[in-house]
Amino acid sequence: MRTEKMLTSAQIIRKRRLATETRQGYVSLMIRVLVIAVIGWLLFTQVFFVGQAKGNDMFPAVKDGDLVIGFRLQKNYLKDDVIVYEADGELHVGRILGRESDVITMDDSGTLLVNGTVQGGEILFPTYAKEGIEYPYTVPEGCVFVLGDYRTQAEDSRDFGCISLEDVKAKVITILRRREI
Repeated sequence: MRTEKMLTSAQIIRKRRLATETRQGYVSLMIRVLVIAVIGWLLFTQVFFVGQAKGNDMFPAVKDGDLVIGFRLQKNYLKDDVIVYEADGELHVGRILGRESDVITMDDSGTLLVNGTVQGGEILFPTYAKEGIEYPYTVPEGCVFVLGDYRTQAEDSRDFGCISLEDVKAKVITILRRREI
């Protein structure tokens, strides 16, 4: 009889140990999930930008609905960098045409000059001036002049004026095409 009680006591101890180990496993799992969630939140709110492009301002490089992934920690932007910026409370995607102290000139024939050099490259559309900015225009300090690639239809610095570097949210590092999912 005594052996039966001892077996029962050993089984009770084993059950309690198993329950404690299971509880510790769940706590460890929850801590790991929490750490991964915090790291993910930091990465995608402080380091990387993930958003969906709206409109065709950057057509054909970026199309409406494309997923745009950008790097938020970039601080030194170069000409032709594609960026995500905020203007009039909305996010836009555009290409940097001029940096501080660059002189931008547009004429009635659709010719675009930066510091006296004709711009064009792979851009298919002519660039016409819009109301509000007098050309030649010198980009102020701490700002960039941004244009969309679809120049005849895009809303960009010709509409909003120069974009402050504080309003630049990220440099685009990749684009994932939307496939009508």
